[in-house]
Amino acid sequence: MILETERLILRPWEETDAEECYKYAKDPLVGPIAGWPVHTSVENSRQVIREVLAVPETYAIVLRETGLPIGSIGLHHNDLAAGEDEAELGYWVGVPYWGRGIVPEAAREVMRHAFEDLHLARVWCGYYDGNEKSRRVQEKLGFRPQWTTEDAPVPQMGETRRGHINRMTREEWESKR
Repeated sequence: MILETERLILRPWEETDAEECYKYAKDPLVGPIAGWPVHTSVENSRQVIREVLAVPETYAIVLRETGLPIGSIGLHHNDLAAGEDEAELGYWVGVPYWGRGIVPEAAREVMRHAFEDLHLARVWCGYYDGNEKSRRVQEKLGFRPQWTTEDAPVPQMGETRRGHINRMTREEWESKR
């Protein structure tokens, strides 16, 4: 599936995206704050694409003007969003694109897709202490705070952190349209 916005194309990840993925995912400002380690090589990015990103409902965030991926966004089923009618929204974008409204633009389209096309009832989203950019995205989108966990596990980093969980229901999303 391909989703589109004014500036973006959201499409499935491909192994040929590894070089562009690595360009942004190697930056220590991107992954660790979101709970995943920096990518160590183009081959490492290719492996992450194969094993993590190339799954249903995960999209490369591609700039229309360049045709190149600059980040990722997706809907995931996990412990937080275990029901068939819910998902967790996850996203990241390369540092050169911070502060340009890219993630909110991509997320609005993914949320539309989640509620209109997939008929989800709830979408969850979270962030760890210190990730102010992610917190702001969730506020802009209209997610509502649900709880804070003092010792949230961060398995890929081998640590625990203070985590904040937010949620949006279909009804809340519809009321904002």
